[in-house]
Amino acid sequence: MGRLIDWFAHNPVAANLLMVGILLVGVLGYANIEREAFPQTKSNTVNVSIVWPGAAPQELEEQVVVRLEESFSDLENVEHIRSEVSEGSATIRIEANAKVDIAEFLNDVKLRVDGVSSLPREIESPQVRLSDRRQEMIRLAVHGDLSERELTRLAEQIREEVAQLSHISVVELFGDRQEEVSIELSEQAMRQYGLTFDDVANAIRASSINLSSGSVRTANGDVLLRARNMADNEQDFEDIILSQSKQGGVVRVGDVARVVDGYIDEEILATLNGQSAVLVQVKTSDKMDVVKASESMKEWLKGARKRMPDGVSLTLWWDSSEIYSNRMATISRAALSGLLLVFLILIFTLRPVVALWVTVGIGVAFLGTLSMLPVNDVSLNVISTFAFLLVIGIVVDDAIVVGESIHHHSSLHDGGVDSAIEGTKMVAKPVIFAVLTTIVAFLPWLFLTGEVVQITRQLSIVISVALILSLIEAFLILPAHLRKLKHRKKVKGIARLQQRIEQSVVTFAKGTYRSILSAALRQRYFTAATFIAFFIISVSVFASGWVKFSFMPEIESDQVNINVTMPDGSSYSRAMEILQQLQRAEKKLEEEINAESAEGGGQLVENWYTRARRDSVLALVKLAPPEVRQLSAKETANRLRELVGDIPDAQSVTVDYTINNASQRINYSVEHPDLDILRQAVADLEAKLRTFENVFYVRNDLQGTADELHFSLLPGAKKLGIDLAAVSKQVRQAYYGEEVQRLPRAFGDVKVMVRYPKNTRRNLDSLDDFRFRTNDGRELPLLSVVSVEFAPGIKKINRRDGRRSAYIDAELSGDDRKEISDEMEKDFIPDWKAKYPGLQLRKEGQAEGEEEFFKEVMSLYAVALFMMYALIAIAFKSYWQPIIIMSAIPFGFMGAVYGHLIFNTPMALYSYFGIGAAVGVVINDNLVLMDYIGRLREKRITAIEAVIEAGVKRFRPILLTSLTTFVGLTPMLAERSTQAQFLHPAVISLAFGVLFALFVTLLFVPAVYCISEDIDRVIERIKSAFSSKKVEVES
Repeated sequence: MGRLIDWFAHNPVAANLLMVGILLVGVLGYANIEREAFPQTKSNTVNVSIVWPGAAPQELEEQVVVRLEESFSDLENVEHIRSEVSEGSATIRIEANAKVDIAEFLNDVKLRVDGVSSLPREIESPQVRLSDRRQEMIRLAVHGDLSERELTRLAEQIREEVAQLSHISVVELFGDRQEEVSIELSEQAMRQYGLTFDDVANAIRASSINLSSGSVRTANGDVLLRARNMADNEQDFEDIILSQSKQGGVVRVGDVARVVDGYIDEEILATLNGQSAVLVQVKTSDKMDVVKASESMKEWLKGARKRMPDGVSLTLWWDSSEIYSNRMATISRAALSGLLLVFLILIFTLRPVVALWVTVGIGVAFLGTLSMLPVNDVSLNVISTFAFLLVIGIVVDDAIVVGESIHHHSSLHDGGVDSAIEGTKMVAKPVIFAVLTTIVAFLPWLFLTGEVVQITRQLSIVISVALILSLIEAFLILPAHLRKLKHRKKVKGIARLQQRIEQSVVTFAKGTYRSILSAALRQRYFTAATFIAFFIISVSVFASGWVKFSFMPEIESDQVNINVTMPDGSSYSRAMEILQQLQRAEKKLEEEINAESAEGGGQLVENWYTRARRDSVLALVKLAPPEVRQLSAKETANRLRELVGDIPDAQSVTVDYTINNASQRINYSVEHPDLDILRQAVADLEAKLRTFENVFYVRNDLQGTADELHFSLLPGAKKLGIDLAAVSKQVRQAYYGEEVQRLPRAFGDVKVMVRYPKNTRRNLDSLDDFRFRTNDGRELPLLSVVSVEFAPGIKKINRRDGRRSAYIDAELSGDDRKEISDEMEKDFIPDWKAKYPGLQLRKEGQAEGEEEFFKEVMSLYAVALFMMYALIAIAFKSYWQPIIIMSAIPFGFMGAVYGHLIFNTPMALYSYFGIGAAVGVVINDNLVLMDYIGRLREKRITAIEAVIEAGVKRFRPILLTSLTTFVGLTPMLAERSTQAQFLHPAVISLAFGVLFALFVTLLFVPAVYCISEDIDRVIERIKSAFSSKKVEVES
């Protein structure tokens, strides 16, 4: 390194070309960086979807789900297997270890599914695919006064057009119904013509076909032979011949059935601001740019709106590029403001030219880092941009230490290239090892698993690359720019003011600080004890709950989502009642806002989308911009929750107002082999949760029983050659239907179903008229061959890792999830488990992720701390000095706790990122200090004299590194916009971590060093005493 420093310092052209090269590569790299609001989370879950139309949940569980789960039992790298079984369908979610090759794992699951033989013939082929975690990038509403068919077809056309736009590839529809052709047979007509369901189904399959029949090779070329008779509309199906008499009479489908070319048998109402609507959703893709995608969409909209039919509107009401742009603008504004403040501080405490090149060095390091992001699969998003803000303090720290050292040597030796080289080399070792230890401190974030790694990985890469480039800039470029720095003799004007301020810092160090440090070293045990006491108090403050903890910070959205899930078998009319309940709450809230507004014109809601189906009710509330509305997204969500009130028959109710799904919730998973005991235990657990003041919407996914009608053959039925399978098949054909084919249409395949009319299928009395048709053509009343009885059945079954389970979900309106969870663990769960032996309870959701996160972090940081110790030990050739330097690390946590207490902000995952950055600054400062102490001790002066002299000499760079970091972060601390709130925990941790670390470095570490010298002297005396006794014994 010494030779490189010499060469570049003597060759400023090379240094400048290196700088320009880094800047150019950075600009080119910036052009190729993906841009997104937040990092995409990569899926580590494989979904196996099973469809067995009409099958009861218990049938599906016993005959399909259990067998598939058993096939996965010895599959490697499986974390959990969760299954959800309902009528006619089941989903098995296989969660893989985050470090596994997910493509290979997916293939292994497919092979296991294919290897399960003898599954029921009626099930459709199981679908195995990765769980889709694509984020919604843009939402476009197509709404107006059109029929459902017209609106859906128009939305499909728009979807295809949007998918062709540049920077857009994944586009889906939301709020539409799947098309279906229903051939509804009349029981009376079937009797009249002597037809069965099989007759009709087979006739349609045989007649409605497109079939290639080969080709004929003629002298003029090949002639293809094809049968093209695929029915495609109601008239085509009605004209299909079912039977033909010898006299030439024919019976067609239209004679016995009504053909309905419509939609699946599911009512749905989807509206935007009261008009029928279909949403067009643009999803994130592997290579994307949210800004360019938004620009493409907006440009397309200019022409598309003019082409819309009368009464139809296109409303763009969710655009993640706005989130990206607003938050990036907030971070960039705060960063630039902070950088300006740093520049001003450096101007008045060093020399303007030093301040200039130190500040330029930050830009060089950052642009160079941008060039490396695409190579490391890191996008430009809120998290990676925030990483730049975090690392500013450490990058400035390196440049300040080198720049100040060059400035100091130039003032002693009248400047020149030799002073620049000497000043750089003097601090090279501590700065290099400080950067290496900081990189090691952030390495654990790179190796975490789970969804959080998508955040921590980007932080670790950005910070590590920026630090490496800061070293290059500080050692190879900065000395060349400061090689002509000379000692100033006579100055005037502003330069004189700057010199006075610069000199006042030096005077303070030589006077006031020297006296304080001397007193602290005389009372070094009291000094160390005082700092340790403050640290213990900070731990107590955190542990006692004075500073709350929320694992994932809530990143507020501009939208509130209300999702009400209903139990299987709920009615559409009940869904409509709930929808009206939500609409009344929204209307009441807007009335309150208007009443509170001075002029009665307050705005809160821009758009209100709702979708009601039998199984769920959804409301998406698009809020007005933050600067316009009076309530935050969280306040709006809490007020809507109050106005909506309870929905007792809902399976689950969620009110979310965050982008990252981090709204406060408590979740448990309960398992027991006995379903009745499981229900009782879950009821007790829910009752306890409801006693807490801030807990709402306590629900579980154990649905109640459903009425089932069981068939049993009557004694004489078997004598007639009738079996229960044949009866079940015909009843299924009539009431569920039989799929006879799928029509290929422009917007996807459409099922063709043969069955009874809708009114017949929804009327139990129709069973009295049902006729069972035997193989010899006889028609017998159904109730003459089977007996029927009502029995309770299961609506839904949930399983986890091979056992039936229940999932409990509760919403919180405050930040006391940890306190509630701790109270449950202490006062309720032990007695509850004793009451129900065999129960297994697991934390789910944030609590589960939090526990796994801290387990991983503890083990990874144990390795990281050893690596940091090893690096420092190698640098100082000492086993003891690394302990002295690292003794300052816990005080970064202390500063963070007191900072959060002052700002009344809960600590969060991001707080630890800030603590990590603060540790980097602390280590840097202490390495520089200890290195200088070591140089002085080589001159054979006492420990206390060396510590005092080193403290005074290194006071200015230590003060500047902490002060510039703190002041540089004040714009972000002062930022009150919602876009910046989720970053406050990290900023508070870093700002107050380095602020408190300033006193730790200037007072605590020197005291600990002197205490270590005391210990060394005691050890030496003991050794001497033992040596003396040994000599006496030998003599």
